[in-house]
Amino acid sequence: MPGTWKAYERDPGGFADLYESLSFESIHGSILGLISAAPLRVLDIGAGSGRDAAWFAGQGYEVVACEPSDAMRREGRLRHPEVGITWVGDALPELARLVGYEGGFGLVMLSGVWMHLEAGDRPRAFGRLVEMLAPGGRLIISLRHGPDLRGQGFFPVSEEELEGLAAQHGLQCIHKERAEDTLKRDGVSWSVLGFER
Repeated sequence: MPGTWKAYERDPGGFADLYESLSFESIHGSILGLISAAPLRVLDIGAGSGRDAAWFAGQGYEVVACEPSDAMRREGRLRHPEVGITWVGDALPELARLVGYEGGFGLVMLSGVWMHLEAGDRPRAFGRLVEMLAPGGRLIISLRHGPDLRGQGFFPVSEEELEGLAAQHGLQCIHKERAEDTLKRDGVSWSVLGFER
């Protein structure tokens, strides 16, 4: 993921406005049943504007919001100063600043992040995600398919690759769906996969 998130430095307010125009429920409604009740520690990787982190904090979850872009983290803190959110500047595949958190999260979420990783970095990245999960913890990843309309640095992704990595790490697939783009962008669609450790 090195460098691909730099596009967000150019217009953090614009990206944040876009993300905040959609509610957590409108984006993640189909996976609400996969989220265990609070108290639970949640890792939101690629937290962006903090929309999802704020929803979790509002429901009583303890949240670590991991966002590599300095500008997006500043934007997120301004928009969502909620108690219960710890902001961390870090990125996959290493998550080096989360050393010590291993095994500590009941839920790890990546919403629109995986396509920022080059194929060669994904096995290591997936391994780090698994390391973050508590026993019985769940990993939810949304995959963006389609053109890179704003030059954000996307790479092709597939459900099959993700399922293969999950199988290698002994994770069970508990959810899989295809979804239209909520913003109705031309040629853009999504896959949402949920796994359990």
